[in-house]
Amino acid sequence: MQNNVRIEPLHAARQFVEKYFPNCQAAVLAGSVVRGEATATSDLDIVVFDRELKDSYRESFVDFGWPIEVFLHNVTSYKKYFTMDYERARPSIQKMLAEGIIIKDDGIVDGLKKDAQEVLDNGPQRWSDQTIDSKRYFITDVLDDFIGCSTIQEELFIVNLLAELVSEFILRTNGKWVGTSKWVFRLLKAHDEQLAFQFFEALNRYYETKDKTQIIEFVDNVLQPYGGRLFEGFSMGKQLRSSGL
Repeated sequence: MQNNVRIEPLHAARQFVEKYFPNCQAAVLAGSVVRGEATATSDLDIVVFDRELKDSYRESFVDFGWPIEVFLHNVTSYKKYFTMDYERARPSIQKMLAEGIIIKDDGIVDGLKKDAQEVLDNGPQRWSDQTIDSKRYFITDVLDDFIGCSTIQEELFIVNLLAELVSEFILRTNGKWVGTSKWVFRLLKAHDEQLAFQFFEALNRYYETKDKTQIIEFVDNVLQPYGGRLFEGFSMGKQLRSSGL
């Protein structure tokens, strides 16, 4: 039977784990409620470790007055997600473990937290010069579409893609992790608050007035230290012809 009365998040998390995963080895409460950033629509993010599970999965619940998102792993399957999150530069599980509050622990959480924090501190893998050039090319391509577009419906989708690509470029070329949704601006702000608000103001001006000038100037300024826009001479996947007879 579900309890629809919302109770204090840590208390709710403990009761939830006891009700649904009483035999687990560890559980950690993470997310906005831990960071003090909860809103009226926030959920509880709980990471559960249970050696009886065959593999990792996630599941959603509503109980104790909260929507609850559970990320379940056995004591080894989480490593796959450590690797996946590192390779995509979005360290979701590492962040949840590092910042999370321990709900239950049979002696494994300290090691998990240490490993997660080490990954976060070291940062993502640096982009190669080849990767930077390919990202410059794709940003240039989308920027050209944005400049030349005269259909507002298409233009709105183009500028959204451009914002995503440029945000990623700023963060990755500076050795920072990336994110999605609300985390894009948060990560940009943490990296360079002035730059983040310049980007916001350029986008906001476009959305309010449809003036593209600030966005174009901002993107050019971001690309300039790496050689600026890139189109002519760019090649990807080209195979050199053998010189043999």
